[in-house]
Amino acid sequence: MAFDYIAEQLCERKSQALFRERFLISNTQDCRMTVDGVSYLNFASNNYLGLSSALPNTSQAGSHSSPLVTGYVQAHADLETYLASELGFEACLLFSSGFSANSSVLKTLMSHAESEIFQDKLNHASLIDGGLAAKAAMTRFNHNDLSHLSRRLLKSKAKHKLIVSEGVFSMDGDTAPIEALSALAKQHDAWLMIDDAHGFGVLGQHGKGSCYLDEGIKPDLLILTFGKAVASSGACVLCSREVRDYLIQFNRDYIYSTAMSPMVAEITLQHIQRLFHADDLRHKLTSNIRYFKQLCNEHNIALMSSSTAIQPVVIGDADTTLTVANELKKRGFWVGAIRPPTVAYNTARLRITLTASHSQADIMSLVNQLKQLL
Repeated sequence: MAFDYIAEQLCERKSQALFRERFLISNTQDCRMTVDGVSYLNFASNNYLGLSSALPNTSQAGSHSSPLVTGYVQAHADLETYLASELGFEACLLFSSGFSANSSVLKTLMSHAESEIFQDKLNHASLIDGGLAAKAAMTRFNHNDLSHLSRRLLKSKAKHKLIVSEGVFSMDGDTAPIEALSALAKQHDAWLMIDDAHGFGVLGQHGKGSCYLDEGIKPDLLILTFGKAVASSGACVLCSREVRDYLIQFNRDYIYSTAMSPMVAEITLQHIQRLFHADDLRHKLTSNIRYFKQLCNEHNIALMSSSTAIQPVVIGDADTTLTVANELKKRGFWVGAIRPPTVAYNTARLRITLTASHSQADIMSLVNQLKQLL
């Protein structure tokens, strides 16, 4: 059975007394901490100068150590529990960045024999780096090309197959056919992993993301990052309890990194709770996207086939793209100039990102400038 090594290796760890567990720290102060209602003198913290108690009446800024030493506190548990419950997963695991979550999950999970990763060619660098670091074979399929992916899957002799895609592609702004990817995964006894950095908070029912359109599709692994629509920082992986336990045992980024700041975890939870009730802001963003596309069409400014907040204007030549971006800055508009190797050669572009905070006047001003410069 695919991915049966996960349960086998967890059992082996337990039999060897090597199974790692997190202990929930309910209170830390100076060199004392509380676990399950019992107070301890803490000799496992990296809070060398005791600065964590220097600022009264503030949330705990640092976690002082990795989650498996003394860094796992109630703020982390609350955020993980809330996300797993709201999004319908058994478990959630927090990471300090989206790059760390993507790359480390792939290199940890896909380093078993007879494994193969199938990645969309436009996947984010963190996913590509994770695939390259894994011991699994890595196969790239043409962007959103289900026929190409199907042929690749048919040729594969791997026992453990993982299909990896972004929900919203960060440079093109288009979306993945998640329902069809899920169907292909089931057909080929593969798992599906979706990085929804740019979909979470914006798309789907109450902003739950690309996997929550219509009836909803639950991938085997869902990566969410908090530095985009959530307006915080960090990331998480949503998965089964078994996969969560496997990552706790073997994910070196998680094991050997200081845990997310408890203060950031608290703020992130508050932002996500607000985000799930922000349908009015999502409607405003959708209206702004529609208005921008309408104006560009009226002024013959070519756009890519994106209906999301990411609206690239492909210029082609890197030097020209940089010149246009710099001229826009002189006129008071900051737009990203995306050039190779981030995107393919001869596809250098202005990466315009719209928000609910922009007014129609803001958007019209930008389009007027684009009309003059392109």
